[in-house]
Amino acid sequence: MNDVVSMEAFNVLEQYFEKLIDYSPQLVLALIVLTIGLKFIGLLRNRLSSFLIKKEYDQALQSFLVSILDITLKVALFISVASMLGVQTTSFLAVLGSAGLAVGLALQGSLANFAGGVMLLIFKPFKAGHYIEAQGFQGTVKQLTIFHTVLTTPDNKRIVLPNGPLANGAITNFSAEDIRRVDMSFGISYSDNIGVAKEIILKTIKEDPRVLADPAPMTAVVSLGDSSVDLTARGWVKTGDFWPFYWDNMEKIKVALEEGGITIPFPQRDVHLFQQPVNKA
Repeated sequence: MNDVVSMEAFNVLEQYFEKLIDYSPQLVLALIVLTIGLKFIGLLRNRLSSFLIKKEYDQALQSFLVSILDITLKVALFISVASMLGVQTTSFLAVLGSAGLAVGLALQGSLANFAGGVMLLIFKPFKAGHYIEAQGFQGTVKQLTIFHTVLTTPDNKRIVLPNGPLANGAITNFSAEDIRRVDMSFGISYSDNIGVAKEIILKTIKEDPRVLADPAPMTAVVSLGDSSVDLTARGWVKTGDFWPFYWDNMEKIKVALEEGGITIPFPQRDVHLFQQPVNKA
């Protein structure tokens, strides 16, 4: 009896040994592929991380992109190794695809905001501290995350914008450029000398040390209104000086025009009264 059991055990071991010998080339090849693949993934991970650091991308985006690359490549590598060992991966891939589709449909809005956040972090249409206008709102960018962007308005209200619509809409960045043009409008009376008014305006602007010499400031007549001749004054300043320059010079130019004898009119209407004869029938 013991001899029979020993013989059966020996046969089983022999079968497993034969299968091991048969699979040994595939097993060795799979181990080689796995080892080389993991080293290659590590190399790509380091290269991507160095590239993102060199380009000065946001730290959150760096971690996210490196993690996505690492996980995606490792999953693909393990599936390939399992397939080399004879494991059927078709059903696994089908289940994985179905699960991914279900999650995508359930989180459609969040994924759109997530994708928008990634695009904003990559292309950088604005940064923290920039003053922007988007989705009908204006404010200073306080925080840019994967899912939303936080703005603070000049009167200190907080606005949270989802990144999906933000990335796909128009964005006006008032802080992106180093210099900006300041446009100011003034109206003078039709009886005033246009040349004198332009000279006063231009002199006042040039006396401000914040105005840039190049591009040079200028004045011009833009329209002939109902009650005034409308002039525009334009000067280029550093972006940070835009509003202080505008507010200061609107006041200075108004005072300078009055001191120069230039009238700043207001809308006027001539009213004519006609007396109708009374019928004394």
